[in-house]
Amino acid sequence: MIRIGGWSRLSTCDWPGRLVTTVFCQGCPWRCGYCHNPELLPVRAAAPVPWRTVTDHLTRRRGLLDGVVFSGGEPLLQPGLATALREVRALGFATGLHTGGAFPRRFAQLLAAGLVDWVGFDVKATPDAYEKVTGVRNSARPAQRSLRLLLDSGTAHQLRTTVDPALLDEAEFTALERWLTAQGARGHVRQEARPEGQAVGPRSSPTAERARRPGG
Repeated sequence: MIRIGGWSRLSTCDWPGRLVTTVFCQGCPWRCGYCHNPELLPVRAAAPVPWRTVTDHLTRRRGLLDGVVFSGGEPLLQPGLATALREVRALGFATGLHTGGAFPRRFAQLLAAGLVDWVGFDVKATPDAYEKVTGVRNSARPAQRSLRLLLDSGTAHQLRTTVDPALLDEAEFTALERWLTAQGARGHVRQEARPEGQAVGPRSSPTAERARRPGG
């Protein structure tokens, strides 16, 4: 259904104020220099965690967990994401999504269907500086469109930006905050990038449970 490169059975940091299971989807179209989970970037890399492993875990954790966060990589890259979200909701869990907004059409469909309760949205930079951060041409337009969709939807969310001085200096970050305010955005969170390229912020790493078996 979806390709999972790793997962965290219990996380307190991927959805503020919630106890969740976090699913790390394999594959991302962007190549940000500070990427928190670079092993998840290749679309065709091994995806060792079966979706059934996650749903079996959730069935056993009813009443103990608040929800499930789909992270990555970029979850919107997964064609089966909507089906996975529906299954999670059918099990009685709230649904969260971490995204950079690379696929606004798919994002719009999820929002319109009411499949996402909360979104952690990564705002890379002001539109004119996006390519420097993502390493991909024309990445600003879909991200900007997705941000607008999110703000207009009324869906609960957190906007966050990872600051790597080599890619986004203080003047650019200040310009980004002004730009977000002009868009009507609130609740912008700053994350500092570590020198080794891992962001310090609300996200966790999938490495520890990458290949853990069901019940392990």
